[in-house]
Amino acid sequence: MCRRRWSRVGTGHARTGWLGVVRHGESVGNVAAFAAEAGGLELVDLTQRDADVGLSPTGRQQAEAVGGWLAALPGSQAPAHVVASPYARAGQTADIALAGCAVARRIDERLRDRELGVLDLLTSHDVRVRQPAEAARRQRLGKFSYRPAGGESWADVALRLRSLLADLRLGLGRRLAGHRATVPGSGVPARTCRRPRRQRLVRRHR
Repeated sequence: MCRRRWSRVGTGHARTGWLGVVRHGESVGNVAAFAAEAGGLELVDLTQRDADVGLSPTGRQQAEAVGGWLAALPGSQAPAHVVASPYARAGQTADIALAGCAVARRIDERLRDRELGVLDLLTSHDVRVRQPAEAARRQRLGKFSYRPAGGESWADVALRLRSLLADLRLGLGRRLAGHRATVPGSGVPARTCRRPRRQRLVRRHR
């Protein structure tokens, strides 16, 4: 979990205790992708659409571990609101981690995973074989700015996350002043919110 203090939302409003960003547990798709990359395969063996891919057994254990951590928090530090990705694996992570917790929860489309467009389900090896022009364009533009055909760049993801965080501060923040919020997201939003990664990307592409 990435956890940081919440900034002040406006005059007369108390500071929210913390904002936590939780990546979903290991998914069936993660397992299939690791196997495809390790085996030098061209395609990831998945028949479901990405949004419907659920957790692996290990992913469920990881979600339970997050639940144990949350349950051990003092009452004053327990999350009061949850905003979750619409993806099945993120929803399952939230269901398991928050089992037995009476906490407000909503789904927000901006927490979806990065859209890969024509690169969806392709391994890194297959991108070079089947989409050499895309591979060359990514090399030329850099990881942060590159947007695959029909997909999103990291800059696109960062933009929608900034929009979500602004809404949390100006909307939810005013209604829940003095409370805590947890954001179970898909892999990309959670990784994008990590300070070291964000700083590296900014330094590299200024």
